[in-house]
Order: sequence, then C-alpha cells, then structure tokens
Amino acid sequence: MTDPDSEYFDRIVDERSLQSYLADELGPADRFEVAHHQEGHSNETLFVTWGDRELVVRRPPPGETAENAHDVLREYRVIDALQDTAVRVPTTVLACEDHAVLGSDFYAMEREDGDVLRDEEPDRFGNPQARETIGHEMVDRLVEIHEVDYDAVGLEHGDFGYPPGFTQRQVRRWSEQLTWAFEVTAEEREVDALYDVMNWLYDNVPDDDEYPSTLVHGDYKLDNVMFGPGDDPEIAAIFDWEMSTLGDPFTDLGWMLSYWREPKDPEPPTPTLASTFMEREGYPTRRELIDRYERKTGFEFDNPRFYWALAVYKLAGLGEMFFRRYLEGNSDDPMYPKMREGVPALAEQAKMIIDGEMGL
Repeated sequence: MTDPDSEYFDRIVDERSLQSYLADELGPADRFEVAHHQEGHSNETLFVTWGDRELVVRRPPPGETAENAHDVLREYRVIDALQDTAVRVPTTVLACEDHAVLGSDFYAMEREDGDVLRDEEPDRFGNPQARETIGHEMVDRLVEIHEVDYDAVGLEHGDFGYPPGFTQRQVRRWSEQLTWAFEVTAEEREVDALYDVMNWLYDNVPDDDEYPSTLVHGDYKLDNVMFGPGDDPEIAAIFDWEMSTLGDPFTDLGWMLSYWREPKDPEPPTPTLASTFMEREGYPTRRELIDRYERKTGFEFDNPRFYWALAVYKLAGLGEMFFRRYLEGNSDDPMYPKMREGVPALAEQAKMIIDGEMGL
C-alpha cells in the first residue's frame, strides 16, 4: 500500500476500506497500491494496482458540489453502455453507490496505455503529417460519438437525456452554476463581463429545429483522449464522460474548437488550461476541422460564433466553481487559485468572440 503524506489524499481515499471492497468484488490480490493522479481538474482520479491489474478509480471531489456536477455514476453508465460500439472507451470494471467505502459514489475501469496530449506532443508525433492526423482523429472519433444509436445502447431519450430544449438548458444550467459559485467568489472579486455574455447567449440561443439530436460527450477535447503508443496517431480511449447526455452535437464541436489553437490567436486567457502546440506546422485550422466534421456527418454548423462563445462561457463557469472550491478549502489543485484572474480573462475572450474580434 502507498503511504502518501497528504491530508487531501486521506480525504479522497480510505485505502483499507477500498482494499476490503475490491477483495470482495474482484477476489484477493497480492499487490495493492494507490496513487492520486492530479492532471485532471474536476473529478478525482486514482490509479490503483490490484494484483496484476491496473485500474483507474473515479470519484467526486470532497465537500459541497454544484447541483448535477461530478456525477461519476452517470459517467460510468455511459462508458458501460458504449462497450460494444465503435466509440473508443475504456473497459468498465465496477460501480459503487455505498458511501461507506470512500465517502462518495465511485467507479473503476481498466487503465489504458498511451499518451494524453496536454502540454506537449510526443516526439513521435512531431511532424506535419502526424499533426494533421491528430486533428483528423479528433474529428472522426467525435463523429462516431454523434452516430451512436443511443436508444439501442440503453441511453434512452427521456431517461439519459432529453434533446428538446437542450441548448437553451445549457445556457440556463451554466448560468446557474456560475450563480452558485458567485455565492462565495463575489466576496473576493466580481466578474461583471460574464453577465454581458450571459445575456447575449440567452438572446441568441438556437431553437430546437436548428440542431440535430445525438449522444453528446460534454467535455470533448484533446486532453480527454488518449493516443495509443504507435507511431501513427490513433485515439485509443476517450475519457471524462461525466457531462455526457443527449442533445445538441454542436456543443461538443464548439467545446473542442475552444481549446484548439492557431498561430493568429491572441495569448490564451488561462495558460494553465490551454496548450499552444497546435499552433505548429501541420495541425489543421479550426475551419478545416469544421469542414471535415460537416463532410463526415452531413450536418451544417451554421452558428459557430454562438457555440464558441458558449464553450468559453462554460469554461469560465468551471473556473469559477474551481475558485469557489479553493476558497472553501475543498481542493489542493494548484490551478484553482489562478482562476481569480483566469475567469475574468475568459469572460473577456467570450466578449471578443461575440463582437467578432476573434474568428474561425
């Protein structure tokens, strides 16, 4: 067993309790180790060695969370439902609702092998052809998600999600998340620009007949996929499905594009959350990614400014929730306090998109 010298680690995992639970569920093991994976910024991720098996355990952060946030059992449900589809997901192992084990819901899946592209590209992908393929893989795997027959895999309309009114609810939900965060963060500083963005989004949200209905990942971006270990870029697994639902696929496309960089772009408002290596020769432009998506799906992405601004607004909402968690002492993530300045910068970027000062 590991012995991390961290009070926060002790808050997210009781090693003896987890060991006992896994023994009951998976059978005894002669090796048990737990490590806290700190690359993500939302749900907590634990790497668990159980005998000769390498597992990933996902659980919510400790403390109070915004309503509907950090739903790991929902994440488990969608990954489990997609096991026999074309969508690249890890192999699920178990899910647990008994809070006596870790103090929260959690689930376990098999750990995948490969590279997640966060701050840098692997050396084997450092050429224009591989970079172009990375962009194509991102689009093609997103298309596979949007092609899933969600009713057939048990993610039924009306149960797992309700597509009518989805995009309108997205604007309302993220506005409510921001309001929840402001209950604490407003005592530190105000972000008035976010109210301007909020009002514009409410005034410009598409009607139901302006978008198709598909399975939606909810957090699809470059560092939520893993590329396999081969020399040719190929996505082996897609992670972080906690916000998955049924609704408007263009919200996924806008979210992915909000993280994609081009050489002409201004400096990122939150460097901690933005990688810039996509500015190098060979990476497709945002317009090229959109064109490929439209060819593959037959959908017309006619309102990119709205979806791009919505994505940045949602990112600001996440950042403000992170900042609240920091102020309340419910995270040890070093990125969270940076949201004091990061969220206002994101709000200004959203306004630039709305005003046409940033283009695709």
